[in-house]
Parts: sequence; C-alpha cells; structure tokens
Amino acid sequence: MAERLRVLPTAEDVASDAAKLVAETIVSRRIVWTRLVLAGGSTPRRCYELLSEKRSLPWGSVSILFGDERCVPPTDTDSNYRMADETLLHRVHPGLVYRIPAELGADEAAKLYEPVVAMAPLDLVLLGIGPDGHTASLFPGHAVLNAPGLTAGVHDAPKPPPDRVTLTLRALRSARRVVILATGADKRDAVRKGLEGTVPAGMIAGAEWLVSRDAAPDAR
Repeated sequence: MAERLRVLPTAEDVASDAAKLVAETIVSRRIVWTRLVLAGGSTPRRCYELLSEKRSLPWGSVSILFGDERCVPPTDTDSNYRMADETLLHRVHPGLVYRIPAELGADEAAKLYEPVVAMAPLDLVLLGIGPDGHTASLFPGHAVLNAPGLTAGVHDAPKPPPDRVTLTLRALRSARRVVILATGADKRDAVRKGLEGTVPAGMIAGAEWLVSRDAAPDAR
C-alpha cells in the first residue's frame, strides 16, 4: 500500500509532480500515440495549467480522452471538457481530442464513447477523488460500479448534476497507469478509505496516489 502512495508538502507540489509525470509519459512514447485521460476538479486544473507551459512536448502524438463528463453542453461552466480546453487543450493543440458528447444524454453518450475507449489501451489516466471517495463519476454504493462495459451512463448521481457519463472500473483497471490526485484536509478520510479499498477510488488495483500532506491519512 505504502509503495503506491506519495505524500507531497502542498497542493501545488501535487499538481507540479502530476504535470511532470504526464510530460515524462508523453516523451517516453514520442514515436507512438499517447492516450491520456483527463479528470475534472481543482487539483487537475492546476496540473493542466502547468502542463500548458510545456509546449515543446510532442503534443501532436497525444490523444486526449476524459474519465467522465456531466450531461451539460461543452460550453457550460460545469463541463470537464470546457475546463480542460480553457487551461490546456487550446494552448498545446493535442493531435486528437475525444470529447464525451454528454449533451446527447447519458446513455447515448456512453454508447458513442465506448468504441473510442476500446480503440487502444489507455496509457495514463489522471483521476481525482471526492470527499465521499468517488472518482470519475463512480460513486460509493452505486449500481454503475458493476457496469460490464467500458463506459456507462449515470442517471442518479448523489451530487448535481445527476446525469453523467463515466469510464467504468473495468476501463480504469485496464489502463497502463492510473494516478489519483488528492489535496485538502477534506479528502483525508476519503484517501484513507481509498487505500483500504472500501470506496470506488480504491477499487483500481495498481493505482498510484499523489497526495498533499493535509490529505494524507496520518496528517495531524
């Protein structure tokens, strides 16, 4: 457990290390496509801002996917795509961007996104974690945790908006590398439960954790 947990001093350090990790992954796969899955949330946002400064990376060989999306238009302030586009995508111009068309409805969007996810292995997946231990749009106790496919529509998420599209545990578990970012004292209990494997964020075998000191389970 401890080998996959890295505790860093501050939230800025977590974002910075995550950006370096993404950059190293892209460089290591320079001659082939890198399939990078982005998350929503405040910590990933800062990671993307730092990544946007690394314009010399071979972004033309990067495919961008998303771990989940709210069923809102892509221009909506709640859209994960909009956040990623504003902070990163329109600045570095990745070779391909596969947006989840969640405005079409959860089930239709999940159906359309499934072949995109299945196209090739996911090289690096960035995830956040909520205070309840959810990751992507996989919530504790929710039926979608048992979804058999690679994507799923969510209609009754316990936090708004209720309709969402998410990559499933099956998809996340099949990725080459998964990194979960957690910052803030309000995430401490969720991180503890995640490391114990009792919440969705902890149900991805082999996932790595980048955690700020205040979010670490033993923080005082």
